[in-house]
Amino acid sequence: MNPELESSFDEFEKPTIIRRKLLPWWIKTFCWIFMILGVCGIASLLVGPFVSNSNLSIYGFESTTPFSTVGIFIVAILLFKGFTAYSLWFEKSNAITIGKIDAIAGVAICIASMFLVPVVAKSGISRFPIRLEFLFLIPYYLKLNKIEDEWNN
Repeated sequence: MNPELESSFDEFEKPTIIRRKLLPWWIKTFCWIFMILGVCGIASLLVGPFVSNSNLSIYGFESTTPFSTVGIFIVAILLFKGFTAYSLWFEKSNAITIGKIDAIAGVAICIASMFLVPVVAKSGISRFPIRLEFLFLIPYYLKLNKIEDEWNN
């Protein structure tokens, strides 16, 4: 067999380390959850004009219609999280970077929902809810940071 022909097909072989194995079970679980929620976000935009009430909520932001400012913001978050989950699950080369951006944005949005939403909603300065998403976002970022070198090489 021609050695030149063999070497040209080497670039199509899968790497020996499957990147998905670097992800812990809880990130894999959330990948599926957020891929499904991303599809639900698209579905809410498609059926929004025909349905009078659709409850959307993430990170403390809530809306009953996908075509409000908050509704579009929530759908955008769901789509980005769905894209991040897709990138991680299907082992895209930039998935770790996208995941880190997702984690940092999630923390920023959680902080905004904890401190800005109560002030804007005039529910009183004394009521600042603690978002439990921090329990997942911070370890999520730390785990992505830990596996980044192995993922990229």
